Parts: sequence; structure tokens; C-alpha cells
Amino acid sequence: MALASAATAADRDWSSVTEPLPGEPRIVGAHGAACLIGAVKLPPEGVGYQAVELQRNRHFGHPELVDYIERLGHRLAAAGIGPMLVGDMAQPRGGPMSYGHVSHQSGLDVDIWFRLDLPALERSAREDIEQPILVDEATGELDKSRWSDQQAELIRLAAQDPRVTRIFVDGAVKRDLCERDWEDRAWLQRIRPWPFHDEHLHVRLRCPEGSPDCVDQPPPPAGEGCEAILATPRSEAMPSPKTVLPQACDAVFRQSAAQ
Repeated sequence: MALASAATAADRDWSSVTEPLPGEPRIVGAHGAACLIGAVKLPPEGVGYQAVELQRNRHFGHPELVDYIERLGHRLAAAGIGPMLVGDMAQPRGGPMSYGHVSHQSGLDVDIWFRLDLPALERSAREDIEQPILVDEATGELDKSRWSDQQAELIRLAAQDPRVTRIFVDGAVKRDLCERDWEDRAWLQRIRPWPFHDEHLHVRLRCPEGSPDCVDQPPPPAGEGCEAILATPRSEAMPSPKTVLPQACDAVFRQSAAQ
């Protein structure tokens, strides 16, 4: 019966639920198979950031993620960088997305675009913005006409928050960061090369306190991770494993938001 319920929860259209489930913030499951109670919606704009592609209704997360984004925005504004463009976070109750991601289910993941050259825009103007690819697929090298010190500093500032467990970027981006002369290099351990991350960085936070049903990834391997970084070509399709959600997620999906 538990397996049947889990399969039912994974097969539901989680994008059809447009409002969070009220309650004490709680994550049930792992980043690639989870649901979320008590999600908070990121304000569409704030100091140092603006959310893009608002029509997707994917700017929800655990309160820790919203706090992380807002704090990072302040740090970027103080450094004269941005505003940063905040892409997908999670759906109102987490769960699998119909397109675009395997993860982003727990409310602890956020995509931040590398593009930093746009001024503050009206909300209606933040749809269908060009998202330039910064890595040449043929050579695996960064496009230095688009890549700058500001993007490298964006990643460094994003990685320095102790709540971060991983930041996924293209292998060429990781190589560039490894080759730079940073005074503190400990944060490089959290930067992990991954395909299809040549126009944005994907930040993942560790499970917050008070979420006993949240399942963390194992810690990244020791060291900076700068040895023999392989290319991460876009041409290689990533597998999409069958999602099996925790049994409790079926009730999270079905429960009315009216309390």
C-alpha cells in the first residue's frame, strides 16, 4: 500500500497546485523526490535581485532558501554586482516538475542566471529573456566575451553561505574558478561540474534544522575538486529516473490549502 501511494503521488500533476500548504515548514524526502509544507514565495524583486519567468509559478521554497536569496542579493548589491536574475526554485508544494528539472522538489534549490547586465525591469518584461550560453560546445572553453570577474565573484559569494552544500556549474566554469588566485579556496569544494549549467548556477542548500524527514545528499568529496575536470557537453542527455515520492506526499498534494 505504501508503494502504491508513493507512485500515485509521483504521477500527479504537481504544477496544478497553485498555493502552498500552510503549516510549519517541513520538507519530506530528498532533492529529487520530495514535497514541501509551509513554503514561502520569494518576493518578485528585492535588493540585488529580480525574479524572472514569473509565469512558471516556481518561485517557492523553504524559508531558509528565501532568506538565502535575499541575503545574497544584499551582498551582491554591496559589491556593485547585479541585480542577479533568480530563475526556478520550487513549486508551491514541491514535487516533480513537468519539464526542466529532475531536482528542485524540496524547496532547497534555486537557479541563478549568469547574466548580470540587465537593469531593474518591470515584471511583465522578465519573460522570455535571452539566457546566453557561456561555453563553446565545440571547444569546451568559456566565451570570454560574456564571462567576467563579476560572474566568478557571484559564484564565490553564493558559495560562502554555510547553508550551501553544492553549486552546480559547467566544467569550464569550474576550471576557470580553480585557476584563479583566491585567498580563501575552501568554498571551491562546493562547486561541482554538471552538464547544462553553462548559463546559470544551481545552488542547493543542506537540510535545515527542524526537518527530520528531509534527506540530505552525502557531503561533497574532500578537497577543492580541481583535478582533471571533465567537459560537460550539452549534447549528452541526462537520464530522468522514475520519481518515487514518500508516501506522505500524496496527502500534501491532496489537502486543501484552506485551514
